[in-house]
Amino acid sequence: MTSQLTASTTEAPRSAREVFTALSGLIMGMFVAVLSGTVVSTSMPVIIADLGGDQSAYTWVITASLLATAVSTPIWGKLADLVDRKVLLQLALGLFVVGTAIAGFAQDTGMLIAVRVVQGLGAGGLMSLVMIAVALIISPRERGKYMGVVGGIMALATIGGPLLGGVITDAFGWRANFFIGIPFAVAAIIMIQRTLHLPKPNRARVRIDYLGAVLLTVGVSVLLIWVSMGGSQFEWDSMQSYLMIGGAVLALLAFIVTEFFVPEPIVPMSLFRNRTFTLSVIASISVGVAMFATSVFLAQYFQLARGATPTESGLMTIPMIVGQMGASIGIGQLVSRFGKWKGWMLLGSALIIAGVSLMSTLRYDTDFLWVSVYMVILGAGLGMVMQNLTLIVQNDTPASQLGAASSNVNFFRSIAGTIGVTIMGSVLASQVTTHITDGLAKFTPSSADEVAALKGLASGNVPKVGELPDAIRVIVEGAYGHGIADVFIIAIPLAVLSLIAIAFLPNKPLSTKNAAQSLAEEAEEVAIDLAEAETGSPVTASVAIGRADASREPRTAADAEASTTASEGEPAPARK
Repeated sequence: MTSQLTASTTEAPRSAREVFTALSGLIMGMFVAVLSGTVVSTSMPVIIADLGGDQSAYTWVITASLLATAVSTPIWGKLADLVDRKVLLQLALGLFVVGTAIAGFAQDTGMLIAVRVVQGLGAGGLMSLVMIAVALIISPRERGKYMGVVGGIMALATIGGPLLGGVITDAFGWRANFFIGIPFAVAAIIMIQRTLHLPKPNRARVRIDYLGAVLLTVGVSVLLIWVSMGGSQFEWDSMQSYLMIGGAVLALLAFIVTEFFVPEPIVPMSLFRNRTFTLSVIASISVGVAMFATSVFLAQYFQLARGATPTESGLMTIPMIVGQMGASIGIGQLVSRFGKWKGWMLLGSALIIAGVSLMSTLRYDTDFLWVSVYMVILGAGLGMVMQNLTLIVQNDTPASQLGAASSNVNFFRSIAGTIGVTIMGSVLASQVTTHITDGLAKFTPSSADEVAALKGLASGNVPKVGELPDAIRVIVEGAYGHGIADVFIIAIPLAVLSLIAIAFLPNKPLSTKNAAQSLAEEAEEVAIDLAEAETGSPVTASVAIGRADASREPRTAADAEASTTASEGEPAPARK
């Protein structure tokens, strides 16, 4: 183990070219994930209308993927601390591609929701594992510089995806959108195999928390089903409602208790003793709600409240993407150059509050110039906060818990976003029904087309606004415009909570060591401590290394981890 440590002393730091070569497969993998999601976003209203789904189905097509992503993210992260990370990345990409491809053949919303779960499992792996891999290669201080370039490529997928999706939907139909990312995914798997070289955890025994995974999945799923169906499928004040709440609470409490006793918990409770981690989790709640809400409801706003086509809807979301990616890239560069992050995060939190507050004033006839300003403000706030939350957690977490800490920040953000979108979708369905009912109270149909349109609205399905008679279309657009604005009110108090949490984050300087180097240092510390315990007197690092080399098996899991990571990064200096 430690012989590798000493051998690595002659290795030079990675050049920028070597870093980008190592990142190439990761960039392609994230490109696939972002592109496959964004090309579908603008066509979702068309998809749901074509498959005969209602607003609840619309919400669950989105929520199913988010739920699978959220629940699987900490599991992927924990696995990254235990088994081969490269294999995990390729498995996540494979799941994502399979789910995406099958979704293109969906015959009803039920089938689409099911395959979106598979897609979400793969996305959870990509979201968790890519950030872990980056942390192993690049130090926190330098990460913003490289992630700025990565952000630019992601911007291409994010901005180009909705435009491409709209064009494909209008020209070839919505099913073609699901097959666009497959060639890129195959290329990503090959590139990861050839260019990405990560340290392999060498645990003496891999123990996976299966019970915790089951309890977490059951608790969160039941809770979301209750939120989604309450008030429509059953009354909030009913025995069925109480049973679902009770079941969800019991499962989640059992999960928390389980995590205290299993050897390798999915969510190590010790992480919450870290002030940075705990406050970052709280801050990530509003970020998740705002991020997922805008991605879900903006497409509905433009197509159902403003009568835009999928292509036009994609064009209309550009200000949001420009604000988010511009801030992410620009602030990432500044953070790397000056090492200061807290001021930017506070500014970003204030912009999120302003953005969601402005979004809550939208109406179907709001001037698009003002809508663009609102989107830029909200997007810039998200760009300043989102990536830096993961960065500061990785900066203030022991390298041996890197996977669990990184993935759990994403987990709580995804869970908050999923629950938020589900609640917002229920509120939207209720508000739209109320606004349409009030708008049609004094309306008398004067043609067969208007009578048919009213029957379609009565079914509760998402309407094809472009096919509605003008008189009814104005009422429906007004209802969706007002209803979508109302759902953003939910995000305002959460955004304020995020600002408070970030204000109390410890302002620790960013480390100049990558995670592989930190793991090597931890291994050296363990070797010295063990040698001192055996000899009863202080020893030097070289003596400790020599004693550890004499042992065939690593002393601890941390030793085993570091034995492989040391060859990937620079060694730690000997402890004096």
